[in-house]
Amino acid sequence: MSINYDGKVAIVTGAGNGLGKSHAIALAARGCRVVVNDLGGAVDGSGGSVSAAEEVANHINASGGEAIADGANVTKPDEVGRMIAAAMEKWSRVDILVNNAGILRDKTFHKMTLEDFKAVIDVHLTGSAICTHAVWPVMREQNYGRVIFTSSPSGLHGIFGQANYGAAKAGMIGIMNALHLEGAKYNIHVNVLSPSAKTRMTEDLGIPEPVLEQLTPEAITAAMLYLVSDEAPSRAIVSCAGGGYARAYMVETDGVFLPPDAQTPEEISRRWDQISSKDNVHYYDNSSGPIANFMAKAQKH
Repeated sequence: MSINYDGKVAIVTGAGNGLGKSHAIALAARGCRVVVNDLGGAVDGSGGSVSAAEEVANHINASGGEAIADGANVTKPDEVGRMIAAAMEKWSRVDILVNNAGILRDKTFHKMTLEDFKAVIDVHLTGSAICTHAVWPVMREQNYGRVIFTSSPSGLHGIFGQANYGAAKAGMIGIMNALHLEGAKYNIHVNVLSPSAKTRMTEDLGIPEPVLEQLTPEAITAAMLYLVSDEAPSRAIVSCAGGGYARAYMVETDGVFLPPDAQTPEEISRRWDQISSKDNVHYYDNSSGPIANFMAKAQKH
């Protein structure tokens, strides 16, 4: 089975460099028409120029594809609105949104300013929400959509010195979970990528060069291409790096039930090993799952 996107339209944010550039070029190579979005700023979000987006769009057009460049700041709803309007005016639909734009302002939490914390949240998480909110009515109306949120091992597992980035990336899981449920009857599938790749944002993290060379953006793009295909699942978190691919899950241990007279910190302390045991874990389809599990245990007492 060959995956292609003939007749489809995609918007890729942060597509002037790195992962976004790889995503945009690969989508176009498989028949997708692409809005190449990039503010064109530095890694910390400062500055701005549409030249990076234009370079990628020009490359796609010269290679026989169709692309337009856009310099919208994903944190500004009016600019994002104009970007969606431009796509609709040119191609009359938007099928795919890849939320990839991001910045870094790495510092240990006690040295980090709240401005640095908020700036990273604004671009990664709020920016992704703004772009998705703008295309959501279009996807509902056409009864088709594929949305990618870009997380990170920093969001899934944590990393020293990236409290702002990790918080933003963990937030991608929460918005995916909700939009997966809300988009289901409109054939809108929502998924999360958790990549590690050699880009401007990782080259200063102290990763050994031989390892970096293996962490190609193209390896991540392969997973993205699957997750925005017609056959894509929904509510999947795909961890990927250097040709390795795994699915990540948010799970809970089986836990314990404590009757009212035992609902004390002392009893929780005494039962902590049982509460924490990973011998029997559960994956829930929605937020009612844990409640159902605990109520079932209560009924046995």
